[in-house]
Amino acid sequence: MSVLENFEDWKSFLNQRIDQAQSMGMDDNTLSNIAHQMADYLADKVDPKNDQERLLKELWQSANPDQQKTLASVLVQYMDKKPQQ
Repeated sequence: MSVLENFEDWKSFLNQRIDQAQSMGMDDNTLSNIAHQMADYLADKVDPKNDQERLLKELWQSANPDQQKTLASVLVQYMDKKPQQ
C-alpha cells in the first residue's frame, strides 16, 4: 500500500520528512517552498487516492499562486504542530 492511499499514512510520512528537513537546518520558509513544489507536482501528476487528497488537490488548483504559497505554508505549519498518534 502506498502512503498516498491512506491519509493518516501520508500525514505521518510528511511529518517525518519535515522533521528530517528541520534537523538538517532548513527553516520554515525553505520548507514552505519545498512543500509548494511538491504540492504543485502532486496536483498535476498524481491522482488522489482518497477524499482528503481530492480536497487538497481541488483547493490547490482553485488557488492563485499567492494563495498556493499560503496553503503550502499552512500545511507545513499544520504538520509541524500536529501530535503523532
